[in-house]
Amino acid sequence: MRAVLMAGGSGTRLRPLTCDLPKPMVPILNRPIAEHIINLLKRHDITEIVATLHYLPDALRDYFQDGSDFGVQITYSVEEDQPLGTAGCVKNIAELLDETFLVISGDSITDFDLTAAIEFHKQKKSKATLILTRVPNPIEFGVVITDENDRICRFLEKPSTSEIFSDTVNTGAYILEPEVLEYLPANTESDFSKDLFPLLLAKGEPMYGYIAKGYWCDVGHLDAYREAQYDALERKVKLDFPYKEESPGVWVGQNTYIDPTAKIEAPVVIGDNCRIGARVHIEPGTVIGDKVTIGADANLKRPIVWNGAIIGEEAQLSACVISRGTRVDRRAHVLEAAVVGSLSTVGEEAQISPGVRVWPSKKIDSGAILNINLIWGNTAQRNLFGQRGVQGLANIDITPEFAVKLGAAYGSTLKPGARVTVSRDQRNISRMVTRSLIAGLMSVGINIQNLDATAIPIARTVIPTMGVAGGIHVRVHPDRPDYILIEFMDAKGINISKAQEKKIEGAYFKEDMRRSLIHEIGDVAYPSQVADEYCTAFEKLLHIDTLRNSRAKVVIDYVYAVSGAVLPQMLDKFGADAVVLNASLNKTAMSATDREALLTQLGHVVEALKANFGVQVSANGEQLILVDESGIPIRGEMLTALMVDMMLTSSPRGTVVVPVHASSAVEQIARRHDGRVIRTKANPTALMEASYKNANVVLGGSADTGFIFPQLHPGFDAMFCIAKLIEMLTIQERSLASVRSELPRVIHKSHVIRCPWTAKGALMRHLVETHPAQNLELIDGVKICQQYDDSWVLVLPDASEPLVHLYANSNDRDWVDETLRSYRARVQAFVEREQEQVVAEV
Repeated sequence: MRAVLMAGGSGTRLRPLTCDLPKPMVPILNRPIAEHIINLLKRHDITEIVATLHYLPDALRDYFQDGSDFGVQITYSVEEDQPLGTAGCVKNIAELLDETFLVISGDSITDFDLTAAIEFHKQKKSKATLILTRVPNPIEFGVVITDENDRICRFLEKPSTSEIFSDTVNTGAYILEPEVLEYLPANTESDFSKDLFPLLLAKGEPMYGYIAKGYWCDVGHLDAYREAQYDALERKVKLDFPYKEESPGVWVGQNTYIDPTAKIEAPVVIGDNCRIGARVHIEPGTVIGDKVTIGADANLKRPIVWNGAIIGEEAQLSACVISRGTRVDRRAHVLEAAVVGSLSTVGEEAQISPGVRVWPSKKIDSGAILNINLIWGNTAQRNLFGQRGVQGLANIDITPEFAVKLGAAYGSTLKPGARVTVSRDQRNISRMVTRSLIAGLMSVGINIQNLDATAIPIARTVIPTMGVAGGIHVRVHPDRPDYILIEFMDAKGINISKAQEKKIEGAYFKEDMRRSLIHEIGDVAYPSQVADEYCTAFEKLLHIDTLRNSRAKVVIDYVYAVSGAVLPQMLDKFGADAVVLNASLNKTAMSATDREALLTQLGHVVEALKANFGVQVSANGEQLILVDESGIPIRGEMLTALMVDMMLTSSPRGTVVVPVHASSAVEQIARRHDGRVIRTKANPTALMEASYKNANVVLGGSADTGFIFPQLHPGFDAMFCIAKLIEMLTIQERSLASVRSELPRVIHKSHVIRCPWTAKGALMRHLVETHPAQNLELIDGVKICQQYDDSWVLVLPDASEPLVHLYANSNDRDWVDETLRSYRARVQAFVEREQEQVVAEV
């Protein structure tokens, strides 16, 4: 027997799932509905199938092809011009139907006994047998009445409430004899229920109804779609599960990693090649597609997640549908019955309210609350550049395709034939991104000076000597091991200005990129002796004799991310004894917990070896944490104050540049040495520019960013900092512990508060309006100062995330605690009022 699979439906009531997918290709248990129907046919020995297609026919044809991979033989009939209706499309293939055949819908889920239905058809010598079922609420379906011999005597298509006269409905599956098609006109739209069956009834042709037992669900709307998934999971319908049952009610695909701390409650389906993070909670009824990534601490309460979706850390999904390739960022909430179309992005801490539908390729801004369907248009593109260069999830945001386009956009803002340095850390992901950037740059006629794997201080040092227009450095983000950071530098080695960033963004988003002719394509050169140039500049700024006489012993921990052995070689040259730890490259970036464990290890080694101090180097040579001779870490505000104290002791009346949130210990130390303090915005570019442009700057930066020594280069440099520390400790005849003991005792505390992007500006305005102008500093954020001492509180919006940072600073611990408590309550109350107002307006 041959079957006709009706697969032409567009599924308008399943929008937005079917905007770019025909209804029969919508997945149930991670396999298309049509595949479940084909499996049903195959179980009843029906292997010859003709599929009638109209809406997006290639999707189904590309998936099933000739059917051989599914154990059947499939022929396709495509309605090219206009839909012919359920009966018209079958009439269109009448020449293929020369014996009894089955018509079945490709958009319903069922496990009916088709063999029994066919046997019934033959026994009754029926011309047309309708497979019927009983449903509690028949208002959505065609109602059918049969007599005591099962012969159909009356039916009504989708009756009103007053017209319901039976609970027996038409399932859209029919067993037909070929001659019934003779009643239909050729090439004309016609329908089985509206046209053919009433005509057969009027002509007195034998037409019977077979009331089938078993499960049937017409996946005609979103509620039915979710219900079919849950029923399938609970085995209310006999379907083939595509994965192995790892434990009762838990089906897991191949090559899927589930963190041991994840909690999974049956029944659950998890597809192939998935990654389930730490402490993820997956509740019963959840269906997760293939190639899905779920971040740590996410909570999934019966969502249906399609292939290729990315669910961020601490995200909350509740009985919703997340379509193909969609990304739900950290702490976002998608609530009951909401649907997010394919290739969309739900920003951090955004919320999609119950029942809201988001059409494909939309972007929900971070912190937004969406209470209405998002159908037309698109939200604004995000900026490429954040607080510090271009950053994003490795191989998710920052992909090879993205990097090629970004390189071409940057190169298009430069003159054809210009030269640019490109450097990176030693990670494989950074190598991949760098090569893609180079391809984009070359395509617009830019010549590359490829520095390969190079510590970023070395790159910043050599850029001004190479006659280049600028440079790019690619590395794993210093603070987020799953992120890539791409930094752009100008001809002086300073991070590029906001104006230059806007030019690159304009070229990127407008796709305003030139294309070079073949003979204009850029070239790649590999300059030699780059490290030697850095070492030469490095030596010129140190008292070599002092270093040689110090005989210092230093323990250096590279945290498995070393970009080169420049520093130990130089310290050895100076006569210092450098003991190196963890200098091999680890393929995966270290987490904060791992780094803390290594820091503890470093303290033990420093004590055991009786070293002068230890140092943990990070951020590809930019940042460091010190460990004193007793093994005690020095970091944060204490490290900033220690470096300021040592540099101003060496260079009295010097100038130091620090970010706006650094503790007032900096000013107290500067007063001891007649020094000057310049405060800047809390971003690396501002620190670099101020350190480079102002006279007599001996030190810039902070423990958070690293320290700048402007005479060497304009960037942060942990390697030079270590050598300079050895020199200063020797000249000043001090130890790190003694320097630390002499630092001012300043209480400096911070707190982070969640704040939607939309509320940040209003919060800053509110703070300015509610405080006396003479008490305010508006360098970055809003700093409220006490006029009688160094006490202040700073409210600083985060540039990259929906957060606000609170800093309180004073010599009085009680004042700090009370002020931090007061402003935390004040900011939280304001944010809550703003969110309530947004909800009310929507």
